[in-house]
Amino acid sequence: MLERTAVDPRSKTLPRVAALLVQVAVLIGLVAQPASAQDAEPAGADRGVVTVIEVSGLLDKILVDFITTEIDQAERDDNLALVLQLTSGGAVVSDAQLDQLVARLRDATIPVDVWVGPSGSEARGGSTALLAAARTVGVAPGSRVEITPALIGPDGLGGEAAVGDTVSAGDAVDVGVADNAAPTIGAFLLDLDGFETKVVGEGRDRRREPVTQARFAQLPLTSQLLHTVASPPVAYLLFLIGLALIVFELFTAGVGVAGMVGAGCLLLGCFGLAALPTNPVGIGLLLFAMIGFAIDVQTGVPRFWSGIGVVCLTAGSLLLYDGLSLSWITMAVAVVGVSIAMIGGMPAMIRTRFSTPTIGREWMVGELGAAASRIAPDGIVMVRSAPWRARTNRATPIELDQEIRVVAIAGLILEVEPFNADDQPHPDRSR
Repeated sequence: MLERTAVDPRSKTLPRVAALLVQVAVLIGLVAQPASAQDAEPAGADRGVVTVIEVSGLLDKILVDFITTEIDQAERDDNLALVLQLTSGGAVVSDAQLDQLVARLRDATIPVDVWVGPSGSEARGGSTALLAAARTVGVAPGSRVEITPALIGPDGLGGEAAVGDTVSAGDAVDVGVADNAAPTIGAFLLDLDGFETKVVGEGRDRRREPVTQARFAQLPLTSQLLHTVASPPVAYLLFLIGLALIVFELFTAGVGVAGMVGAGCLLLGCFGLAALPTNPVGIGLLLFAMIGFAIDVQTGVPRFWSGIGVVCLTAGSLLLYDGLSLSWITMAVAVVGVSIAMIGGMPAMIRTRFSTPTIGREWMVGELGAAASRIAPDGIVMVRSAPWRARTNRATPIELDQEIRVVAIAGLILEVEPFNADDQPHPDRSR
């Protein structure tokens, strides 16, 4: 006889509920997965980065090294592209260095693009070789590009442009030198291949916004200073200012602020001239001009040598650079300013430096003092704690710190002689 075993209802209900919950969870997962894949990206998704660097001024070694370094960095970071924001009047590096830079742009593992902008910028001379090596070229309206052999391909250019012409943004596109006339760097980036954008707004407010990130880079501060110093007008002015201040310091006692500032300006000016294509004849004329001015500053009256200084200064300014030219305003300011300072200002400053407030100087004849520098035959003496320019009336030089006696006065220059205690007082001492 069979026996019936009592079954607990809960033993069948619990497995059924668990199975139902599993099926619901699976269904929710299947429904949610396509939506999340379409509407959201994983955290940290990389949409790429475009690096934009500013290339402004003549292409010198500092800028060439900066561009090369940024290409290397962009390759290491696997950037989407590197963009050069260019405005340059030419290149002052050697042809070999420029060819190496162009080859580096072409061989880069990332695209390199060039935008000549903002409005009013230019690309001339050797800097146009960067346009020829770029993947995409844009020119802002109001900017101009010089047609050079580097921009002319094997099939030539379209239109009527010829080598030596400068064309506007629209003409640059027409002749095939540029790909577009983007008005801003932002507009140029939006049209680059691979640069992701999204459309926002509706109706008239509908616009494109960048999704790809843009990183902007400039020369470091020290490099910017050296690059500025290496520009033709700045190097020229620093060189002249340094020479003028050093000449002034030579006619004063001791080493003061003028001497230190002059030395700093001269060093920076020499650095700039060394980085530029300079003419040794022009540099020599500028140095000779300062010597001519110094001769007449010594006498205290502008004469023949001041005229020689003005002529040499003008000629040296005109011949200073090979292949580069200074603006007439820069040259006029430099030539007129230095000439006035040397002929009129410097003698007056030196007279003030070596003068005393006492009216009449006859009392100084017979005064005793000490040599503040070696007098052979000219130098500086200290009389009653005041410096004076002096000249010895003997063939034997007067050494530093040696006692002297004033025997006569010629203008602002004291005539002195060595003093010995056994000497008789000067007859004019009683005046």
